[in-house]
Amino acid sequence: MDFPVLMNDRILRAARGEEVDRIPVWIMRQAGRYLPEFRELRSRYDFFTICRTPKLACEVTLQPINRFDLDAAIIFSDILVIVQALGMIVEMQPSVGPVIPDPLKEPVDLDKLNQCVDVAQELGYVFEAISLTRHTLNGKVPLIGFTGAPWTLMCYMIEGGGSKTMSKAKKWLYKYPEESKKLLQILEDIIVKYLVEQVKAGAQMLQVFESNAEYLNLELFNKFSGPYLSSICSRVKNELNEKSVPMVVFAKGGHYALKQLSKFRYDIIGLDWTIDPVEAREIVGKNITLQGNLDPCVLYAHPERIKEMVKEMKSKFTKSRYIANLGHGIYPDVDPQHLEVLINAVHDS
Repeated sequence: MDFPVLMNDRILRAARGEEVDRIPVWIMRQAGRYLPEFRELRSRYDFFTICRTPKLACEVTLQPINRFDLDAAIIFSDILVIVQALGMIVEMQPSVGPVIPDPLKEPVDLDKLNQCVDVAQELGYVFEAISLTRHTLNGKVPLIGFTGAPWTLMCYMIEGGGSKTMSKAKKWLYKYPEESKKLLQILEDIIVKYLVEQVKAGAQMLQVFESNAEYLNLELFNKFSGPYLSSICSRVKNELNEKSVPMVVFAKGGHYALKQLSKFRYDIIGLDWTIDPVEAREIVGKNITLQGNLDPCVLYAHPERIKEMVKEMKSKFTKSRYIANLGHGIYPDVDPQHLEVLINAVHDS
């Protein structure tokens, strides 16, 4: 597939450890509810209708790119599209978030899943959106694709939505360890195909979101998260071979496993705001790019304070092998002008 020539490869250079003229920045959930133009579109369309309509997904993906001086776009989608492809109903409920009305309760429920997912057929709309967006970007910045990680998706499938404790999902790990591994393997296999197809459709970088790492300890991580994260990266890179792209792993609350994460084949490790960048660098070594890690709540501060916090963050990460981001997705009630302050502060030398 022929795409326009890329004019800003700053983020890809940082991912590879090459020199950059200035620190690249993108923001998790940069296309979303904090933007008035997104809220306007969302008032007319259901959340998953936007995800499933390539033209709309493209439009939303480009909203922050048209507004801010960002160094990458990330395709507008949701980690739960994989859960939908497995045959589960997912609803996006106002002020609640994603809800799965009929979650997995016992291992016998695994039989209800569509275990032979035709990724091209079930998730083709994501690949169409990626190709359309890549063309529409016209080489302005790279396009990032993404997925949820197996443990994080498993949590939603069992909890039926968000949870403060993930106790139902963790119950499976302790009570049904073998069945848990079976489910995690089903998810891994789909994720690998999904990511490979995203790159074939035009994604130039990939992020794997292990958003629920914080509910595990190192022992559980080493059994039920790490092996799948590692395998996903290796399999995707091996399958794409010379066409492979930089890959990010973001394990929120998973700083207890930083050493393990650094041994997988990911080019970039995303950090949340609870770990000091200097400490993280000592743990992962100098051959991995770090991404993050400003507390999203900093964006509620006065613009001068935001600039100070960004300056402090940059001094800790340094310019080498670094991609600036928040330590989690931007919150819906943030003033977009405050994000602009952050982006400009990152770019200022």
